[in-house]
Amino acid sequence: MDTSEEGKRELCPGFQDVDAFVKHGLGVVVSATKVSAGLPQPGDEFDFYRSFPGFREFCESQGDKLLLSMSQIMQHHGCRSHLRDQSKLTGLEERFDLVVDSNDAILERVGMLLDEADGVNRSQQPVMPAGFQPPKIVVSSWNRKGSSSSKRSETYKLLHAKNVARPQLKFKEKIDNSNTPFVPKIFIKPNATKPLPSYFSNKQICKQRPEDLDVPAALADFIHQQRTQEHVDNMFAHPYQYEIDHIALAESLLSKPEPQMYKEMAETKLTYIDTLEELVSLNEKLCKQQEFAVDLEHHSYRSFLGITCLMQISTRDEDFIIDTLELRSEMYILNESFTDPAIVKVFHGADSDMEWLQRDFGIYVVNLFDTHQGSRALNLARHSLEHLLKHFCNVDTDKRYQLSDWRIRPLPEEMVLYARSDTHYLLYVYDCVRAQLLDFNHGQPGLLQSVWNKSKDISLKKYMKPIYTEDSYLEVQRKQKKPYNTQQLTAFRLLFAWRDKLARQEDESTGYVLPLHMMNKISEELPKEPQGIIACCNPVPPLVRQQVNELHLLVQQAREIPLLKAEIIAQTNKGLTPIKKPEVTLFGPHDTSRVSESDIPPFISHELPVKQGTLFAEETSMAVDVDSLSSLMANPKITIFEELSGNEAEDLNLGSQMKARRIIESFENPFRMYLPSEVHINKNAKFDPNSKIFEISKRWKLQSIEQQQKELEAKKKAKEEARKVTEERKKAKKSYQESLQDVATVRQQAAESGKSGKGVGTKRERLPSEVGESTPKAIKKPKPPQTEASGDSFTPFDYSQSQLNVFASGAKPKDDAQFDPFRQGRGSKKKFAKGPKSSPAAGNRSMSYMPSKSSRGFRHNWPKR
Repeated sequence: MDTSEEGKRELCPGFQDVDAFVKHGLGVVVSATKVSAGLPQPGDEFDFYRSFPGFREFCESQGDKLLLSMSQIMQHHGCRSHLRDQSKLTGLEERFDLVVDSNDAILERVGMLLDEADGVNRSQQPVMPAGFQPPKIVVSSWNRKGSSSSKRSETYKLLHAKNVARPQLKFKEKIDNSNTPFVPKIFIKPNATKPLPSYFSNKQICKQRPEDLDVPAALADFIHQQRTQEHVDNMFAHPYQYEIDHIALAESLLSKPEPQMYKEMAETKLTYIDTLEELVSLNEKLCKQQEFAVDLEHHSYRSFLGITCLMQISTRDEDFIIDTLELRSEMYILNESFTDPAIVKVFHGADSDMEWLQRDFGIYVVNLFDTHQGSRALNLARHSLEHLLKHFCNVDTDKRYQLSDWRIRPLPEEMVLYARSDTHYLLYVYDCVRAQLLDFNHGQPGLLQSVWNKSKDISLKKYMKPIYTEDSYLEVQRKQKKPYNTQQLTAFRLLFAWRDKLARQEDESTGYVLPLHMMNKISEELPKEPQGIIACCNPVPPLVRQQVNELHLLVQQAREIPLLKAEIIAQTNKGLTPIKKPEVTLFGPHDTSRVSESDIPPFISHELPVKQGTLFAEETSMAVDVDSLSSLMANPKITIFEELSGNEAEDLNLGSQMKARRIIESFENPFRMYLPSEVHINKNAKFDPNSKIFEISKRWKLQSIEQQQKELEAKKKAKEEARKVTEERKKAKKSYQESLQDVATVRQQAAESGKSGKGVGTKRERLPSEVGESTPKAIKKPKPPQTEASGDSFTPFDYSQSQLNVFASGAKPKDDAQFDPFRQGRGSKKKFAKGPKSSPAAGNRSMSYMPSKSSRGFRHNWPKR
């Protein structure tokens, strides 16, 4: 009987339970993997082993066994299993497809069985209210609540709605997603020590301006100030900054309190507020309290700026939950109690809460105490609200709905309980933290005072709307720490601008439009086709699928950018000239790139005058002194940037002129950056004479016309001055030419001197020398005796006394010590002592190299060995 019972208990023959079977199977798989690693590698090694008949027969037999086993497994799971009956040509591909299909079917069935074992039944749909999706159990390590082996670890639930109507559609005041700064929404200032500026108090009158409906609210307010000449310096300042800075804490807040125990949640009354009358009665109750706790629930995935969906308030005796989606435009009523300096408002981690209250409701907090700052001052192990509740109240809070969609209406009981627990115990924690701060500092209020000061700084935080600039993408790209080239960086910049623009238009978060990791993937891959963009996104965002053609054009635009280093393109986008190191080290006389400023000679006073640059100022004419110019100047015939007349411009159509015109047109007004962006301005407003956009554009046009007139006048003056200079030059040149007409040339002077009868200007004719004659050496003529005859008498030369032998054919004149450049040596031997011999035949030869004897064929008398 015992053996039969043991046999029945066995899961399989030889295995008691599933764990034993899995352990044995894992060992078999590991051993098979190790053995397969020792098989011959495909290629030459496998071909070598396969040449042996024994190895080939063994491989074929084992292959048949494996195919049979695989076919049986496929038949068991209902898959096609004809692995052996395939043609030889396409058999391998068909077998591979069969294996892939079978693996998918088997793994899908394994997943379904695991889900059933885990308690998830896919065949039955849970009963949920209309518009809800059942909570998903996300099995992960980051949200695991417990890790005990005996008890199954719990996980947080992500409750979100699939088809929730967008609450933004019901808001009375539309959300302003424009690229303009945030202006505070407050228009009534209760508990004010310093009155509210007139700009905020007249905000209701501003709403009645129909001409401002076509522009964003912040821009309309700014233009209204310019129109009415109302300059509000503190338009963007904190409205309650003066009251918060001058708050005086009561002595009871700096003394040790007696912690007042909280009531049980089941015994505490809960009030859900979604009407104006209930909100007014709540404000009256809060004004009578000495302290109350506040918390907010926020949603940011389906909104560009985010939406505050819920507000929880708890007193010592009662809990309240306010539906802020219904009462969004009436929430400013609570400013009366939130700004009362006699009432303490207790928050936990109020950094984001302060911004959300200002952005959505125009609510400000005076006299804030943040328990998160108290926890940090006490140096607790953790500073989360969950840890504080466990530490002081011994309460385990259920955080499974922390990431839920708080736009769901009506709220499920689990979400209401979670929201209520955030503030129900917070006042007791507030008392305990104050008491421990005083005990920690030996009864001195210094540490507690520092927590109050840090809480005061948090209450002074101002909400800043995200503003898009041309360099906004650089900060995001640097955090990725990915080396992009110029094409990838350009694609990232274009995609970032497209995502920001579309998110503002559709009022969606940038993560919903195009997540960052998908944008990085598209920038890295640079797909050539729209299908490639879809392939980079998994799952594909809806707006990406709609705008895939526009994204494809952006990627194509990025692919046309030349490949450079990312540093150069970053400098180019900033308007800087890319820094290029000179690779050639050659130096020219006019190269001043490597010359220091000290080596440059100073300018002298008689150089051309230099006119200082002016910007939008009246240009004064500068007189040019022609006499002070040190060199002649001539105007160029054709210049690139010269303004031509109508006929000349039609006739002259040069490529350089067209390029220069494009360069001039690309220059913009430097004050253009201070104008409002044209992206968010209605085009119809530019042509409406009653709109302020028309006034601004008209004012800028008038200023530009005046500036153009001034520039034309200055150019006319410059042309007049240039014309005067050219006329002066022409006159000077003409007078110089006239003065040269009376001056006789050298030939004329020589002719006149010859006519005088002295014979000084007569030129002696040279006798033609024969070929081969050398040039005779100059002979010094004896000076004739000076007679006292008059200047008109002429004495002929006596040729009888001259040495006529120099004209003989074989005469050899004596060597003279004077150097004769026409004399050349005939032989190779030179007498350095007596001087070189003169060659008589070199007189009529050209100045060329003399022929010398060749040493080819010369027999040297080398010594015999």
